[in-house]
Amino acid sequence: MPELTYREAVRDALGKALREDDSVFIMGEDIAEMGGSMAVTQGLLDEFGPTRVRNTPISEMAIVGSGIGAAIQGMRPIVEIMYEDFLTISMEQLVNQAAKHRTMSGGQISVPLTIRTQGGAGWSPGAQHAQQLEAWFVHVPGLKVVFASTPEDARGLLWSAIYDDNPTVFFEHRTLYSIKGEVSDELQPIPLGKARIHREGSDVTVVATGRLVHESLQAAEEAEKDGISVEVVDPRTLLPLDEQTIVESVKKTARCVTAHEAVTRGGFGAELAAVIQHAAFDWLDAPIERVGAAFAPLAFAPGMEQWAVPHADDVLEAIRRTVARG
Repeated sequence: MPELTYREAVRDALGKALREDDSVFIMGEDIAEMGGSMAVTQGLLDEFGPTRVRNTPISEMAIVGSGIGAAIQGMRPIVEIMYEDFLTISMEQLVNQAAKHRTMSGGQISVPLTIRTQGGAGWSPGAQHAQQLEAWFVHVPGLKVVFASTPEDARGLLWSAIYDDNPTVFFEHRTLYSIKGEVSDELQPIPLGKARIHREGSDVTVVATGRLVHESLQAAEEAEKDGISVEVVDPRTLLPLDEQTIVESVKKTARCVTAHEAVTRGGFGAELAAVIQHAAFDWLDAPIERVGAAFAPLAFAPGMEQWAVPHADDVLEAIRRTVARG
């Protein structure tokens, strides 16, 4: 099986869709000649030309609105929003238009729009370029929300997002772009709404997203030295959510830690805790532990940024706490 970086895996899915389907095109700020702010779309302009790989003005409202219109007319647009912080500027189009048309038309209109965006800490971009806002969009009926953590998952999930008839927000974490992983020779679509168990264990379940999947796997290795067996589950798709896989894992281990880079308050971990509390309360031997960022805008200073966001040590502490309380 070949190895690809996360960046290459995303580019591979984009290129294959553009190559095989004339209804697919991509657009966003600086995605053509520049190849995108994170170099994900490099080379696509040369292969597909400016009609299929379109630079846009700096107007997220217009970018998403144009994507909605194209999707309604039968295209499958893939829109890149340079930083997920800037999704805030397109909220009216995304939340009040894209998410609502299918229901309001009684199923007569579909909006097969994919919105790719990236964010996260790790390179000190400051408070306006590093937020993790995925929980906002999980709250919106009519959207689908994906957060891939490995090259294989990024490629397979992006393909499924492109060919879903609902608007999908596809989150990528910038520090994952360079990680490598094995992928199959042929692109294998991964169904939206199916979690992945990265590591099996018997004492604690850690449900983690994005960068925290990798931090949690590191924590699990350290916990093993203490005799603690940790299962690491990645939901991959936050909406729809594979509740069954997560709940069955917690029933097996009787303890749970949720982990994400977004701030803890109101983060996706809170929704996970509610789902687990409702469906697996009788199996829990200890309270659910939540790991997330400090409730503060991210500082520009590297030391302060790294202090605010969680790492493997924070997950390990939470694992040890829930075992001690059990």
